[in-house]
Amino acid sequence: MRRILLARLAQGASVVALVLTLGFVLVRLAPGDPFAASVEHESVSPELRARLRALHGFDRPIVEQFGLYLRNLSRGELGWSFSRGQPVAQALRDAVPPTMLLMGTALLLGIVGGVLIGSWQGWRGDTRASRGVGHLTLVMLSVPEFVLALLFVMGPALAWGLFPVTGMRSDFAPDGVRGLFDLLHHLALPASTLAVIIAAVVARHQRRAMLAVVETEFVRAARAKGLGESRVLWRHALRNALTPVLTLTGVLFPALIGGAVLVERVFAWPGMGRAVVDAVSRRDYPLVSAAVLVSALAVVLGTVVADLAVAWADPRQRRTE
Repeated sequence: MRRILLARLAQGASVVALVLTLGFVLVRLAPGDPFAASVEHESVSPELRARLRALHGFDRPIVEQFGLYLRNLSRGELGWSFSRGQPVAQALRDAVPPTMLLMGTALLLGIVGGVLIGSWQGWRGDTRASRGVGHLTLVMLSVPEFVLALLFVMGPALAWGLFPVTGMRSDFAPDGVRGLFDLLHHLALPASTLAVIIAAVVARHQRRAMLAVVETEFVRAARAKGLGESRVLWRHALRNALTPVLTLTGVLFPALIGGAVLVERVFAWPGMGRAVVDAVSRRDYPLVSAAVLVSALAVVLGTVVADLAVAWADPRQRRTE
């Protein structure tokens, strides 16, 4: 297990370095800079524009800018967010926790729901009910995140008035238990939007894995011993069918981050999605680079955890490393 962890961490470090470099270069190849919107005015002299850009190093070659960025990053300095008017570290402290709450809740609900649905489908085999659920999951996969989010807004939020439309908390949210319920009330729709799509993806993979496990010898042997169907399912079949889903969990992180950007915009959720969109539109280089770094670290962490979970669930994976 330690060898697997060290190998995945080494691979993850190279991935983070590559993503950080590409993100730094690509965002600076776009036209403009953080001062384009504020200083490209007729009343602002060219000398003042040049002075502002030189003050923050945007007039230097991109290789030199990247070297300075890496030096500051090694000191724990992420720079200043021009779009938010605060240090990037503070902007991340404000934006990352809401996004982690949203993504964590959606991932938990989606994986649990998808595993249960897919396991039931695979255990039931090729029945009419199983095929109907399979068609439904395919429909859910075909619906974009923002369309599903808008449907939730128009239905449970606006038409039925069951949930708030936007935000993370009410204007005068109480403290304590009532404040927690207020947070969960706001979290329900954006988390459900992502969870539905995650559950559809997981269910289709889990169904195929369960169908393969049902035909194995050890499941037949367990049934031949007279064990009940529920015990065979939960004690013998499910754990062996979880390996593809555990691997899929690491892949879901990048897709979930992209989907969270759209969902956060629809529900005005104060997380990384809104911060990144604002930063890109305003050429906020330091905040964009920091968001790329955080996203890459989240993806690598998810992949490492998924690989360790696979090694735990299937001991054969440890011997192949």
